[in-house]
Amino acid sequence: MTIAVGERLPQITFRVLTSEGPTPRTTDDIFKGRRVVLVGVPGAFTPTCHRNHAPGFIANLDAFKEKGIDAVLITSTNDAFVLDAWAKALGADGQIEFLSDGNADFARATGLLFDGSGFGLGPRSQRYAMVVNDGVVEVLNVEEAAGQVQVTSAEHLLESL
Repeated sequence: MTIAVGERLPQITFRVLTSEGPTPRTTDDIFKGRRVVLVGVPGAFTPTCHRNHAPGFIANLDAFKEKGIDAVLITSTNDAFVLDAWAKALGADGQIEFLSDGNADFARATGLLFDGSGFGLGPRSQRYAMVVNDGVVEVLNVEEAAGQVQVTSAEHLLESL
């Protein structure tokens, strides 16, 4: 069952790359006391994610902050090293927080997992954009198809705030 508006995020541990290497950060570490945008993508460097999805959130960081958003976060089932390289390639290093869900624990626990095995990708996150306020889902937009960026675009999410 997919997580819904009004529900609390599950307690899991993400990984982020720090100077000490991949570092665990729990759901509470990341979301407690903050209102954030969380963007789920199937994969770093994949064409739709890299060219059509993530750039809109980078370009609209100030607009999100004007709407009361503390931070924009992107999560994927890639490892922390790949997400760090992707952040740098996007020019988003230090602007957007990249959260590794390498074992797909978060995607699975929220019901936002899809099986990309048919494409040689294994378990992946669905494409979504949500607003999370102190750990509770406030807005949730999920794409029907992984290759689309319509209801999960930065612009669409901004219109709903």
